[in-house]
Amino acid sequence: MKYQQTLKAIQKQGFLLVFPIKNAKYPNSLWNELYPDHEMRWEWDEDGDGRVFDLWRLREQLAASKEVVYGKYFRGRATFFSKPVFKDLLTIKESASYRPNMREAQNILELLESDSPLSTKQIKNMAELKGRFFESSYHKAMRELWSSLTVVATGEIDDGAFPSLAHAATKSMFEDLWLESEKADIADAWMRLCDLPEFEILEPALLV
Repeated sequence: MKYQQTLKAIQKQGFLLVFPIKNAKYPNSLWNELYPDHEMRWEWDEDGDGRVFDLWRLREQLAASKEVVYGKYFRGRATFFSKPVFKDLLTIKESASYRPNMREAQNILELLESDSPLSTKQIKNMAELKGRFFESSYHKAMRELWSSLTVVATGEIDDGAFPSLAHAATKSMFEDLWLESEKADIADAWMRLCDLPEFEILEPALLV
């Protein structure tokens, strides 16, 4: 029931955060859709709110389904997009012609384009970014890739004690959207995005 409810909410609104930012109602989130007027407490101990864990698992199911697109685009926050909205974002960001600025980001993208999905541990090992010394470089590289929309997530991978996000190249995982974005008109994409209920929140990120 909650899966279908959240899926419909994402497709209707175009994009939704998974968890609210400081319990604010805007930008809207899956939490607010499921539990309106209930404050979220980010606690993971035995006394924590089980609904937070349930939503965490639901996030994984939605991402793995590929019925919607999951990434960390808006302020680095976990965000879901409907496919039409994500395609328009790819068009405006010109993601298909994007080339990473960081060498590490370029290396990671090439790895994912040849083999997706990969866990965090796999990426660090294959990109030679394993260890505390390279931690900052890894996170900077991933932020660049998330913001360019060239990387998405497709669920989780068992990667030790705690499951790791399954990273994938957008070009590989959503090839149809990627190819359509290359042919789409940027002005038309802007017009469609302007009709989103919370476009004024999303717009600043588009201009970066």
